Amino acid sequence: MSRQQLWLSWLVGMVLVLALTAGTAVAAEVKIGIMNVQRIIVQCDAGKAAKERFDSKMKEMQGTFKQEEEALKTLQVEIQKKSSAWSEETKADKVREFQKSGRELQAKTEDARFEMKQLQDKELEPILKALEGVVEQFGRENGYTAILDAKNGVVFFDPAIDISDLLIKKLNEAMAGK
Repeated sequence: MSRQQLWLSWLVGMVLVLALTAGTAVAAEVKIGIMNVQRIIVQCDAGKAAKERFDSKMKEMQGTFKQEEEALKTLQVEIQKKSSAWSEETKADKVREFQKSGRELQAKTEDARFEMKQLQDKELEPILKALEGVVEQFGRENGYTAILDAKNGVVFFDPAIDISDLLIKKLNEAMAGK
């Protein structure tokens, strides 16, 4: 289970606990805030910097694969054009070489996907951890009963209760020294 899913599960649990205990406090005011975690991550300074690092690594990897893809295409064209002039043995050797290169490229592509997923997780972890603390502190200081993520289970909300912009500002402040 990802950190975001754990955090959401914890948040939903807290909402249920608060809902059950709110019945005992008759005059208790309920204040709910909605945030968009995706938007916060994309728009905060740390998220923008992480995206730049991620995009840079992605470009680097794509450049590496581009050369191998071109070599594979060149071999394929060579096989198509010259196979009628080759002996059966040469033709079979070239086809095996093409298939082997294709499998190697596919394996490297899968490894690269895995590496990029790890990089993404590594980049997001400190941001999500800081956001968790910022949201908790913001909620306490501003008297929120609950703060929910707009993309995970909220069917409707009045945009007036969206506190994402405030949380982006607080997250930028919290992560400025990191």
